[in-house]
Amino acid sequence: MLNINKLRKDYQLESLHKSKLNPDPFLQFKTWFKEAIEAAVLEPNAMCLATANLKGEPSCRMVLLKGIDERGFCFYTNYESKKGQDLAENPKACATFFWKELERQVIIAGSVEKLDQEQSRQYFASRPRGSQLAVWASPQSRTIPNRVELEQEYQRLEKKFEGLEVTMPNYWGGYRIMPQAFEFWQGRPNRLHDRLRYFREGGGHWLIERLAP
Repeated sequence: MLNINKLRKDYQLESLHKSKLNPDPFLQFKTWFKEAIEAAVLEPNAMCLATANLKGEPSCRMVLLKGIDERGFCFYTNYESKKGQDLAENPKACATFFWKELERQVIIAGSVEKLDQEQSRQYFASRPRGSQLAVWASPQSRTIPNRVELEQEYQRLEKKFEGLEVTMPNYWGGYRIMPQAFEFWQGRPNRLHDRLRYFREGGGHWLIERLAP
């Protein structure tokens, strides 16, 4: 029997002080993200994306952050997938980054909008050809008979697009999470972790508050 309750990790690396935070949470995120890259974190842009449908039924999965702009955090997916269906009904999401090598976590939460088609097309064109074909081959989140059929469809598409540009299907594209709140978490000894949250006040300015661990 697995003795899960004995699994423990005491965090010792850093502390997080309000006075040292950038007043702009986007710039603070970029600082931590750069440090995650420098620390050779495996896929530092991997984030757990949580969504919910109109019934309030939650779901989450790992996706890859593919851009940050002045409005938010961008990722790409099949609009007909489970997350796409959730976001069509309830355009809000929460994303969590966990960089264990730095004993850090960042949570962002806010509303979600689709990116314009041109931005999605530009990103699609930058993807490896195999990834482009996979978008066409996979009816994401739907039941399929077996893997063989999936691979056969991929092979069919390889022949169909041979010598041609792989175009972006209209059921695929990007989303932007527009944060209303950020939480920066730094692991500390004895589970007395540092948690600093940014939230927008009425005038659009960011306020910072400390949360109990």
